[in-house]
Amino acid sequence: ENLSSHGRKLVTIVDPHIKKDSGYWVHNDLSSKGLYVKNQDGGDYEGWCWPGASYYPDFLNAEARDYFAEQYKLSVYKGSTLDCYTWNDMNEPSVFNGPEVTMAKDKMHGEVEHRDMHNMYGMLYTMATHKGHLIRSENTLRPFVLTRSAYAGSQRYAAIWTGDNTAEWGHLEASIPMCLSLSIAGMGFCGADIGGFFGNPDGELFVRWYQAAAFQPFFRSHAHIDTKRREPWLYSAGEMALIRTAVRSRYALLPLWYTLFYEQEQDGTPPMRPLWYEFPEDEGSYAKEGSHMVGSSLLVAPVLTKGSTQVNVYFPGSTLWYDIWSHQKLDVSGSMNYAAPYEKIPVFQRGGTIIPRRERVRRSAALMHDDPITLVVAPDKEGKASGTLYLDDGKSFAYQQGAKLYMQFTWDNGKMESKMISPPGMSTPVWLERVLVLGSAPPPGQVATVSSPS
Repeated sequence: ENLSSHGRKLVTIVDPHIKKDSGYWVHNDLSSKGLYVKNQDGGDYEGWCWPGASYYPDFLNAEARDYFAEQYKLSVYKGSTLDCYTWNDMNEPSVFNGPEVTMAKDKMHGEVEHRDMHNMYGMLYTMATHKGHLIRSENTLRPFVLTRSAYAGSQRYAAIWTGDNTAEWGHLEASIPMCLSLSIAGMGFCGADIGGFFGNPDGELFVRWYQAAAFQPFFRSHAHIDTKRREPWLYSAGEMALIRTAVRSRYALLPLWYTLFYEQEQDGTPPMRPLWYEFPEDEGSYAKEGSHMVGSSLLVAPVLTKGSTQVNVYFPGSTLWYDIWSHQKLDVSGSMNYAAPYEKIPVFQRGGTIIPRRERVRRSAALMHDDPITLVVAPDKEGKASGTLYLDDGKSFAYQQGAKLYMQFTWDNGKMESKMISPPGMSTPVWLERVLVLGSAPPPGQVATVSSPS
């Protein structure tokens, strides 16, 4: 409740393995109901995981999924609130004493051997968790579930991260193609552990990782219990300030991310995209790694090697680009070495786009919900630009009944216009505070608002 009062959420880990303990009511329930994975002889399969001797629920069985879903009711999950969400870890499943550290292929899920459904196990578990979040709010609030294991369709239930990485520059570099692969495969809500799960990142690696991760869909620092503490304030004052700047840059762009996630739900387009996704006609972009797009509007080229103060950036297509930090206009195509001092990474807004931002500094995203919007206009060579903004209550399913605002902004040589893409279905205190036009375009001559759908 203290966290909730500050607009913050809590995510707790809930793993699939169940401790073998006759004094543990969950174990007794699952055992008596026959809901564990079985050996070939029909006995309950026993493996070894964090609690020691453990049994594994058979999530292919709908009754087992329903049982787990029921455990998320507030009356059952003692101490939890509607602001407490769930991270399903170890759900490959992880079995410390099993072959390849997982479940043996001959274990039984009813009449199905584990070999035939191994890749589905993690998704089936998140299905149960997702359903439990719905049940506890009587199907009114959106769940948040994070998973380590996924399968085709997992994007309907959970976000994902790239697993146990290491505090090495190579793993920072690898986070980009890994997230891009997940994105174009449908798992758009993805990210990597900032700083690496194993090992101890030095200040430079930690800063550069925060700067890169701020422009990936899932943004989280996470480390093994045996690593050194790595809260930003434990680094130098200068490095802490740079991490703070990276975090603030992330929060300022939350309106853009939220709009991209809504659009992904509508048509499957991932928020994080390879260059070639946006520029299929530019064959030079096909083999370029180390950079990516956020939506159609931002080109991100992070620093991926120790000691680097410049990045070789590939600018696809033949449009204008604008440095989001300095607002410098660039008329460039192809590769270019670009300065990347310690305090920033190269990020460019594509000419012809408009992105929404929130500029107030708050302690949480929830406290920013009603803050005004700044629109950043990046005109193309013809002086035109467009972009979208999506707003709803941020928590419920009311948007599916039309309680939302989804609008398009267009800029045409000094004239700004907005119109609703779908009928307006809610009122909001959010207002347009500022329009920032990049480059040499003239200031707005007039603003026209059209409220009817196109």
